[in-house]
Amino acid sequence: AHLDAVWERRDHFITLQRVFMKLQSGRYQGLKQRFSPHFGSRPQSEVSLLVIHNISLPAGEFLTPFVDNLFMGCIDTDAHKTFDTLLGLKVSAHFFINRLGIVTQYVATDQSAWHAGVSNFEGREGCNDYSLGIEMEGTDDESYTLMQYGALGVLTRQLMNDYPLITKDRIVGHCDIAPGRKTDPGSAFDWSGFKSSLKG
Repeated sequence: AHLDAVWERRDHFITLQRVFMKLQSGRYQGLKQRFSPHFGSRPQSEVSLLVIHNISLPAGEFLTPFVDNLFMGCIDTDAHKTFDTLLGLKVSAHFFINRLGIVTQYVATDQSAWHAGVSNFEGREGCNDYSLGIEMEGTDDESYTLMQYGALGVLTRQLMNDYPLITKDRIVGHCDIAPGRKTDPGSAFDWSGFKSSLKG
């Protein structure tokens, strides 16, 4: 099983390194596709912001099925003692990058994913309306993996190419658009290294 996971990671990363075409539906070839029910129509607003988050379920545990279950609206809140706060919660992200660097797309980029919540960027509220959301599997204070950074860099460069209004200055953390309410992606996230990887 471990060897299968290694090869899945390798094949997926090789696919990511190729230029993958955006489909008319706002979905990318080469990515694992899931169709979350938690999305809305994007208002007449161009995508101009990219928001980086983190998530793990249960907190600090990785490679479980529970993030997928949450985004798909089918999480069993009795499966863990901390899940009672998730009852009725409807959230999603456009993309999720797990610890192996495997990227899953949950919401088409031409739709609004429910990732930002009450938010504000440069005086403009409702960031879901004009942003894309990427969830990194992790916690605020535990280092992300090299595979995750590799996948995030490839994906981000593709998104910047497809959505030119997303510049390096408009790639932010959830903490930046919801200060005092959210802290992710946390102090463990290497912003300097990540932004340097976007050069060229």
